[in-house]
Amino acid sequence: MKRGALAIWRCLRLLAHALHGLLVVLLVFPRLTQQQQQARVQAWALKLVTHAGVTLEVRGEPVLAGPVLMVANHLSWLDIPVLHAARYCRFISKSDVRDWPIVGALATAAGTLYIERTSRRDALRMVQSMHEALEQREVLAVFPEGTTGNGRELLPFHANLLQAAITAQAPVQPIGIRFADRHTGEVSYAPSYVDDETLLGSIWRTLVAPPLVAVVHYGALEMPDDQDRRTWSQHLHARVDALRKD
Repeated sequence: MKRGALAIWRCLRLLAHALHGLLVVLLVFPRLTQQQQQARVQAWALKLVTHAGVTLEVRGEPVLAGPVLMVANHLSWLDIPVLHAARYCRFISKSDVRDWPIVGALATAAGTLYIERTSRRDALRMVQSMHEALEQREVLAVFPEGTTGNGRELLPFHANLLQAAITAQAPVQPIGIRFADRHTGEVSYAPSYVDDETLLGSIWRTLVAPPLVAVVHYGALEMPDDQDRRTWSQHLHARVDALRKD
């Protein structure tokens, strides 16, 4: 099958999968326990990644239970489903995602916590919400770069996104994500979503690409100890940078 035709087929499968997920959220989720919902989210995410022509490869050991804050690099529209597929977690996301058609409903059902990035008051509220979630032994995940990078260089981390882990004295698990050509092993930037690119353009480039592998590399748990958040942020930046290259 030619790549264009294959990409269209993949696109149709992704759309059908998203709509099926929405129906499950509306009709089935209300009857499920929290653990059952989380299992459904993880299974759904793995199928989405597969429908996109991507194979998941997990390195290291994802944490078995919370409280923990996962910290990862951000380069693609696939990062969230890839991390969900590897290990369920609650993401911190910008508030406008909540209003996106289909995606917003799915993200909310997956337990996403929303933040209004332009509001200092809302940032303080989010730190408190994250703190409470960690005290309830949940697994949270953030992209401290605050936006998608080009995959070649890791952007600076926003240290304020780590504050909740410091106040809750919860461990952080650094994670490195990269995409590679399944046949050659070479790093692929096909799924990247950066600068003036459109989401649809990024999705199409991913779907027409040769088969890809999403490598999710989990590092050892890190404790803040007595470090201030800026120093700890720089340390975690170095750890994530090493993991995404290894």
